[in-house]
Amino acid sequence: MFIAPGSIFRSVGIGAVLVVIVAILATLFLMPALHSLIGDTIDWPRKRRYNSKTIATQTARDHETIHAGFWGRVTRIVMSHPVISLVLSVTLLVGLALPYFDIKSGSIGVSGLPEGTETRAAYEILQRDFAAGTVAPVEIVVDGNLADATVSAGIQALVAELEADSTFGPVTVTPNGAGDLALVSAPLTIAPDGPESFDTIDRLRDTVIPAGFEGSSAEVFVIGQTAYITDFNDATDAGTPLVFAFVLGMSFLLLLIAFRSIVVPAKAILMNLLSVGAAYGAIVLVFQKGVGADLLGFQQVDTIESWLPLFLFCVLFGLSMDYHVFLLSRVKEHYDLTKRNGESVAIGLQSTAKLITGAALIMVAVFSGFAAGSLVSLQQVGFGLAFAVLLDATIVRTVLVPASMALLGDRNWYFPRWLEWLPNFNIEGAPRPATVAAPKPEPVPALDPVAVPVFGIAMNSGDD
Repeated sequence: MFIAPGSIFRSVGIGAVLVVIVAILATLFLMPALHSLIGDTIDWPRKRRYNSKTIATQTARDHETIHAGFWGRVTRIVMSHPVISLVLSVTLLVGLALPYFDIKSGSIGVSGLPEGTETRAAYEILQRDFAAGTVAPVEIVVDGNLADATVSAGIQALVAELEADSTFGPVTVTPNGAGDLALVSAPLTIAPDGPESFDTIDRLRDTVIPAGFEGSSAEVFVIGQTAYITDFNDATDAGTPLVFAFVLGMSFLLLLIAFRSIVVPAKAILMNLLSVGAAYGAIVLVFQKGVGADLLGFQQVDTIESWLPLFLFCVLFGLSMDYHVFLLSRVKEHYDLTKRNGESVAIGLQSTAKLITGAALIMVAVFSGFAAGSLVSLQQVGFGLAFAVLLDATIVRTVLVPASMALLGDRNWYFPRWLEWLPNFNIEGAPRPATVAAPKPEPVPALDPVAVPVFGIAMNSGDD
């Protein structure tokens, strides 16, 4: 059975693009129209009153949230020990990412089908008693005048090379009626979707065929399932750096303009890369090495789908950046009013925690539905997405972000003068009136004798 990875990748990609387009159109046109029709009733049954008194007391309420609830306590602990928090979280993410360097990418093929299906049962019998490669022979097309002595000698040399190689079975040569085309077919004695078969295709193209048809005018092409997967893997590897450069470059530029800071986009990209890398490593650890696969109900396989890392990078980077922008926009809004970095980080985390956590849990549940399927390729997709979102909503948001911002302080918002020509706009709309005076924060007790309080006392964070 041949499951074309390219068709899966294109189908998923086109579907994702269409969903995003529909979502953007709904956001731009449908949601504003519905809000206009509903009006203030959207706050029912707890309708808020927006007046000058409410605005005047907003900063005071913001300050109170620093000490309130679970997220307030977590933020205070992390920002009281920023170095320890940063080192532990980065160590965890890097440790999870290390297994990725042992990845063996390819096409899972029939081995990814559920056990007990007729197709897999027939394939296993064929592999046991004959050769799995019988179902996917390597085919070589020779386009040239078969009456030409150099072309005929090249075909003979190719056949002799294939017959002498234990990787191939019996070789057949089929010419066409016009005598200008020949098909050389040889079944593989190994699995057609394994690393060894990919190396065989490369050897045919790079060594065997050029040597046999040297001086000939014929054009020779290697085709078949194994050649297709090899070409797909090569095209994916060649395009991956371009995709990474485009996504990272555009993300940096947009965040640079949105937050008018060089440090913020650089940190956002680094943190998102850490979470994506950890997801990559976890996939290799579970599916390829089999660590915890039985416990999670997954099937261990020899390879990871070659299209999976690039697909996960694009999806996860978009989701992670969405969280990051939502959180940092709230932090930046408070910082513009108070110029107190530590307090602004706490306010941002506290005010967005419930919404981000809820959204993350919904996505983890949805992606877990993919992982609960019986196809290994979908299990890999679902597990990778769910694991990365969970990491991003916990380790990255609650530890990395506050710890790094506490260490850098006002340097988080460094923006060189030579970039002042860039457009300046507020991604959250018009800011609240700057005339509202922020109350002086009360110092927070340290959690241990050597800890430095986060708010109200300078902690190398640039707080007032």
